[in-house]
Amino acid sequence: MNLSLFRHAFVLILLALISGLFVSSMAVPRLGLAAHTIGILGGVLLIAIGAIWQHFHLSGRQYFWLQWSWLYSSYANWLGCLIGAILGTGQTTPVASAGFVGNAAAENLVGMTLGSVVLTSFIAVGLSLWGLRRHAV
Repeated sequence: MNLSLFRHAFVLILLALISGLFVSSMAVPRLGLAAHTIGILGGVLLIAIGAIWQHFHLSGRQYFWLQWSWLYSSYANWLGCLIGAILGTGQTTPVASAGFVGNAAAENLVGMTLGSVVLTSFIAVGLSLWGLRRHAV
């Protein structure tokens, strides 16, 4: 078990619950609801990763990157959607934003945040699969 991931999971769930209280007052409520849902699901995912931590077979550096990438992608995914909901952006999240378009700085901030989530999510999943391979040493 990884207690650090458990702690972060519950912090993320708490942040998602708090942000869910303000969905109706956000510039893009549907994106705010998406952020709320993503935060809760991200927290549950961190709990699951923390629960199977002992089954990963990785080097010390790989364990570091595994934990860091799961934490970063979970928090940044929630935060990127939340910022987009508050600032009224929609270019990166057209389905949840339903046609909203924010100013260029806000759109770039959300785009960079969510773009970085793509990279770190692939790192997290790739390392997870590598660490759970059948003949891990």
